Amino acid sequence: MVTLHVNGKSKTVDADADTPLLWVLRENLQLTGTKFGCGMALCGACTVHLDGKPVRSCSTPVSAAAGKKITTIEGVGSTRIGKVVQAAWAKVDVPQCGYCQSGQIMSACALLAEKKAPSDADIDGAMSGNICRCGTYNQIRAAIKGASATLVKGA
Repeated sequence: MVTLHVNGKSKTVDADADTPLLWVLRENLQLTGTKFGCGMALCGACTVHLDGKPVRSCSTPVSAAAGKKITTIEGVGSTRIGKVVQAAWAKVDVPQCGYCQSGQIMSACALLAEKKAPSDADIDGAMSGNICRCGTYNQIRAAIKGASATLVKGA
């Protein structure tokens, strides 16, 4: 049994210590917003926050998440940054197929939590591990810049 702190709630799950966090979130906790993409931590679709830092849940064993705060796409909207990023995503109409977007949003939120006014190089660095098969990179950048402007103005 493993106790996890997910989106502000404690959850106890019956999972082997080496089970990927992604599968525990999706299968045990029915938090299906976090997507399986490649299974090798290369595409970013499975990105969640562990103590505020973006991690690839497909390659993170559930044992590494025990005792840490886990935030998924289902919970990130309860934060100010998450709300602002999600609103910017909608305003710019970022998603096409939408499959990668939860991971994209999670990475963008982590970036803006560290730097409210990121440079293009900061955005490139933070988002480099997230692949969008539809190629919405220009919209993603515009949404991050829009969210940044809102956060800086409201700071």
